[in-house]
Amino acid sequence: MPQGRMHRRSRTRRHIVAGTAAALLAGAGAGALALSAGAAPTVAVTVDAGTSLGTVPSTGVGLNTAVYDAYMNDASAASLMKAAGIRQLRFPGGSVADAYHWKTHTVTGGSWAAPGTDFDHFMATAKKVGAQPIITANYGSGTPQEAADWVKYANVDKGYGVKYWEIGNEIPGNGHYGSKWEVDTHADKSPTAYAKNLLAYAKAMKAVDPKVKIGAVLTTPGSWPDGLKASGDNADWNHTVLSIAGKSIDFVIIHWYPSGAGTADILNTPAQIAGTTSAVRSLLHTYAGPHAASVKIAVTETSSAMSPAQTSQAAALFAPDTYMSWLEQGAVNVDWWDLHNGVGKPTTVNGETDYQDGGVLSVGSCSGGTCEPARETPFPTYWGIRSLTALARPGATMVKASSANPSVAVHAVRNSNGGLNVMLINKNPQNAAQVSLSYTGYTPAPGTIRTVSYTKGGTALTTATRGTAAAQTLPPYSITTLQLKPASAATRTHTPSPAPTPTAATLTAAAPVAAASGTIGTRAQATAAGTPVGRPAQSNMAGGLASTGMSNTVTYSGLGGLLALTAGSVLVLRQRRSRASHGR
Repeated sequence: MPQGRMHRRSRTRRHIVAGTAAALLAGAGAGALALSAGAAPTVAVTVDAGTSLGTVPSTGVGLNTAVYDAYMNDASAASLMKAAGIRQLRFPGGSVADAYHWKTHTVTGGSWAAPGTDFDHFMATAKKVGAQPIITANYGSGTPQEAADWVKYANVDKGYGVKYWEIGNEIPGNGHYGSKWEVDTHADKSPTAYAKNLLAYAKAMKAVDPKVKIGAVLTTPGSWPDGLKASGDNADWNHTVLSIAGKSIDFVIIHWYPSGAGTADILNTPAQIAGTTSAVRSLLHTYAGPHAASVKIAVTETSSAMSPAQTSQAAALFAPDTYMSWLEQGAVNVDWWDLHNGVGKPTTVNGETDYQDGGVLSVGSCSGGTCEPARETPFPTYWGIRSLTALARPGATMVKASSANPSVAVHAVRNSNGGLNVMLINKNPQNAAQVSLSYTGYTPAPGTIRTVSYTKGGTALTTATRGTAAAQTLPPYSITTLQLKPASAATRTHTPSPAPTPTAATLTAAAPVAAASGTIGTRAQATAAGTPVGRPAQSNMAGGLASTGMSNTVTYSGLGGLLALTAGSVLVLRQRRSRASHGR
């Protein structure tokens, strides 16, 4: 039926893996071997609580929504998002944003906007969740005036206080480099044209509300089409856009979809984030000058969509590791793709059924005789994200932590009340991990400790009292967060020291790591662009980004209309694929 369609990325995106699988395995090194080996020796984990990697942004944990999702405003979905600590919601949804006209709630080019998913209904759901919105203005088929009118309606007429506005979705996918999935009706589709039009959007929108923040679309350093110059161009996308607009924008946008030949590969990719962050910051230093330090970096789309695991336990482990790795590198927020999506071609991953559904909540759809759980049932990815609520609340201080073996990932956060939380992720699907922990700048209270865990096959987070602050046994394929209390008041009053500020020299020298990772411009969701054509020949490297937190204030007033619930709609996976293309 023509309504309620959900969309997903095609596995034809595997073209980005060509030539990089070997690099991934080489980059993973001992970590990849550890995942496939038998029982490993004790893994040493160190936590330096006297350092600071910055505070957790109020909008750090985000999620994508889409106007074609008929279940976007389900009350149960809102409750689940709130419980998972979702603090930012992106609207109106990926590529469809470059075809969506907010005034008429219509989509250019044949895609579809579900009833009750318009801007006001979205804002009502955002309020229920307690999340700030980030809005993608229509660049592809819109105008600066249309975007300015949206700012006026949102912030002047309705008083919603929407602060962050992206100008377009994945504009390099407009056909300029040979592959097209993004709507772009501009005659000139070059990065020069985008940058100049971006400035026009920013001028019009800030004339209405000077407080809004404007974001520019970048390609992920090292990923297609980064480094490419099309006919008539003097430089690639990032260098061109930032050379023109770098001193006038407020944040930049990265999409990170790391690829891997197997689950072990994808679980190692968060380690590449630091290198990509450095590359982005180096670009900003070059082109934004003194303004560079104030330019935020947002990861408005990410997921494990380019791996074998999307709804099974490996994806659950990947999610919190990815969120925290970006936030520790200064990302203003990370938005998972997405709330609902739809079943793909189910497969088995490490003994579990993986529905190949990019959503964190089920829509109850079926494929080939295999049906998902009932609608709004959380997938393991949801629980992976929700695990972050046991680790880090907005405002908590992220501190340095390291593991001697990449088969166990670690993240640590210090709370204002003196507590220290340590998340341990065992990436081995078969074997438990023995972990020994040591601490600098913190003395945990003796005795058994409180843990919050998510294990394979779980349908909830499990709280227990087990192990000590110095030794833990982690179940296979699990997420375990230790919630420690200080041994003394002296520990409680210790003030973490900030991490060193990068110098111009270090920023200039920084380069992305040479392991395969994400690519911009390949998406699961609906697009009005039609069937994508072409295949980039260049293999990709690490996907990435960086920056610091948003405002803690969310304002809502005069919310128009009641929350509309769509009843009786069926979400159907829309298979818009073409050979040798970025599948939609």
